[in-house]
Amino acid sequence: MKVLKFGGTSVGSAQRMKDVSELITKDGEQKLVVLSAMSGTTNTLVEISDYLYKKNPDGANEIINQLERKYIKHVEELFSTEEYKKKTLDFLKEEFEYLHSFTKDIFTMFEEKAVLAQGEVMSTNMVTNYLQEKGVNAILLNALDFMRTDKNAEPDLTYIREKAMATLEANPGAEIYITQGFVCRNAYGEIDNLQRGGSDYTASLLGAALNAEEIQIWTDIDGMHNNDPRIVDKTSPVRRLCFEEAAELAYFGAKILHPTCVQPAKYAGIPVRLLNTMDPTAPGTTISNDTEHGKIKAVAAKDNITAIKIKSSRMLLAHGFLRKVFEIFESYQTSIDMVCTSEVGVSMSIDNTKHLNEIVADLKKYGTVTIDKDMCIICVVGDLTWDNVGFETLATEAMRNIPVRMISYGGSNYNISFLIKEEDKKRALQALSDTLFNKE
Repeated sequence: MKVLKFGGTSVGSAQRMKDVSELITKDGEQKLVVLSAMSGTTNTLVEISDYLYKKNPDGANEIINQLERKYIKHVEELFSTEEYKKKTLDFLKEEFEYLHSFTKDIFTMFEEKAVLAQGEVMSTNMVTNYLQEKGVNAILLNALDFMRTDKNAEPDLTYIREKAMATLEANPGAEIYITQGFVCRNAYGEIDNLQRGGSDYTASLLGAALNAEEIQIWTDIDGMHNNDPRIVDKTSPVRRLCFEEAAELAYFGAKILHPTCVQPAKYAGIPVRLLNTMDPTAPGTTISNDTEHGKIKAVAAKDNITAIKIKSSRMLLAHGFLRKVFEIFESYQTSIDMVCTSEVGVSMSIDNTKHLNEIVADLKKYGTVTIDKDMCIICVVGDLTWDNVGFETLATEAMRNIPVRMISYGGSNYNISFLIKEEDKKRALQALSDTLFNKE
């Protein structure tokens, strides 16, 4: 069995739902299909929740009514028989009555998570009904029956495996199984969601739980590119990545994938393919545990970075200094992207500045603190083991005309990172592409 995930854009209209339905049924193979909410729906549900938090039920009801009219229009375009049109409209009527019910009582984050889950509930019901209208043996599975997190808000892998297998065994023989991405229950049985990677994470977890042949992530771009096509000329898809390379690219700005969502597939040894709903014949990108040696694969950029340098003559040969510095960041739950040290100082970069003032105040107890804002991390990813002579030189040569604040190399076998000003980002990305990929 293969596990396929389709994002919000892929099911963003009646026609897109028809296209996806044709795509998943054309080869006749059994599949488990994970769907996101229709594009724009989750943002609208967030807006509804915001009105409810502000105790404005009239505002919430107005937005709910607008969303309902939008879905009724989709139903009119999607179905060709009165039977399935009525079946789906009856379902949606109950859904929107359910959403209206939240305007009549107290609203907390528990109710919000139930509201946010309804986008996936609606999209999966509509696609399942459409498949059944076309004569496909399709079964809708409720993700809340098998997707669960533990008390640490991490996926409960044993529970997911046992319950997913049991759910499939209780519903044998279907050609297509449809389920919701993103939504789950927490350890206490309440409706919750998978924060990181959402529907991609659901697909990866289910693929690993069911020992799938392959996990496919369908989006609106032909795989992961070797640079940002919105900024750089002459980018091209990367056909093969190992999981570590994909995670580095995702963490440092490749929005097509969340850095942690493929971890279950990595540990289970199941390949993940990134494919394009708009061009189903394109080969996309395959991510696996296999490393292509001797190749630089891609470049990514992460914006909104702040650099912090603490300089102290007391640091010279002083043990415990770094521990004290890192404990300050830990106490404010602020993660660090890059670190560079010298005999008398340490520089770090962060992307979360919520507690920047408090962090700086605490760091000043140990030395002189300097802040650089509006920075950007440029990450070059590939087989960058230290014995690949000259690979790091290629990257630094491309950056010869760009002012570089920090360089990180050696912490991973898969990347070298440069911290630069955001205003230099476009020049840096283009220079790296020209040097690393567009030599001909």
